[in-house]
Amino acid sequence: MPAVVVVGTQWGDEGKGKATDQFGQNVDYVVKFNGGNNAGHTVVIDGEKFAFHLLPAGVLTPGVTPVIGNGVVVDLDVLFQEIAEIESRGKDASSLLISANAHLIPSYNRVLDRTTERFLGSRQLGTTGRGIGPTYADKMNRIGLRVQDLFDESILRQKVHAALDNKNSLFLKVFNRPAIDPDEVADELLSYADRVRPMVVDCSLLLNKALDEGKTVLFEAGQATMLDIDHGTYPFVTSSNPTSGGACTGTGVGPTRIDAVVGVVKAYTTRVGEGPFPTELNDEMGERLREEGGEYGVTTGRPRRCGWHDAVITRYAARVNGLTDLVMTKLDVLTGHEQIPVCVAYDVDGQRMDEMPLTQTDFHHAIPVYEYLPGWSEDISTARTFDDLPKAAQDYVLRIEELAGCRISAIGVGPGREATIQRHALLGD
Repeated sequence: MPAVVVVGTQWGDEGKGKATDQFGQNVDYVVKFNGGNNAGHTVVIDGEKFAFHLLPAGVLTPGVTPVIGNGVVVDLDVLFQEIAEIESRGKDASSLLISANAHLIPSYNRVLDRTTERFLGSRQLGTTGRGIGPTYADKMNRIGLRVQDLFDESILRQKVHAALDNKNSLFLKVFNRPAIDPDEVADELLSYADRVRPMVVDCSLLLNKALDEGKTVLFEAGQATMLDIDHGTYPFVTSSNPTSGGACTGTGVGPTRIDAVVGVVKAYTTRVGEGPFPTELNDEMGERLREEGGEYGVTTGRPRRCGWHDAVITRYAARVNGLTDLVMTKLDVLTGHEQIPVCVAYDVDGQRMDEMPLTQTDFHHAIPVYEYLPGWSEDISTARTFDDLPKAAQDYVLRIEELAGCRISAIGVGPGREATIQRHALLGD
């Protein structure tokens, strides 16, 4: 099975990094295809924790080539900080490759992101302030900077000047802040050119050749389905397509080459930032899930909003992504509950909805319809087969699987690589 896409099925932070890292032990390439350093994932190897924001998870696995695809927006300062961090801990990042067509995050877009968010006041979207949205906007407005522009100083300076002609007017006249010197921005970006040059590739050509040769390529999404710019809870979304279709546009690999789409789903639900969240728990139970699950953002440190599992969202993600498999994470966090609610539908103004509401308004007003499943008290962190789980935990997994309409092929029962129950093969079946 040479081409596998891994996506998040909720609002992010489902544990895609761990899943990707596990798959990465059996693949040749791991490719990040969307987003930037506005999200992160944590990988635990032999008890040592690594937090990534821009680097693909596969960078830690010997023999795997990590690739940053054209759909990613790259902050060069963050990139080289991450490389320096893992190299200081004895890991090798020299195999990293970057698409020539990936867009760069210039310093003025970080300023614009933070300034605009403050300007919105109570209408804030909850962005990370890292320049992601403005950079994607520049891409669509055709005033963006690409990695390949680093190798033509004249073109880079022209593009920076053109972009700041408009943005400096905004800074001065609307936000009442100083203009930004375009030559200083260009100088900063050009200072990375020699370090970046050996990494730059034609991503589409590289990956298609790899697939032709029978190599295995894993496509890794940033963020998740409910943050997708088209299919998420707009406008409280990210600026890219973290759904499976984004793997094709974000790398230059056609859809007919994708063999499997694996969705990562947390045993409960979390969300960071603003926006609707039907199963959110603003009480002691929500705080308990947050503390026991370590629910704090890898990138921002912000506490995540926590709630019970929302099967309506999982079923929606299965449909939108064309999921072939689910990987459930953090089942161990639910240990110790007498009963565990699962949202199986919504009540919207007295009407039951078993699928995602059609309109934003209906979703904002959705009240979860819960089904209550028996809990368990046994420690499941050492379980390595499905039969090792207590019956109540098995029944919980099977019910989520039934509601999602997609098989759960692996179950995480702890943070480490080894703390996983494999029910079905995900690669090579």
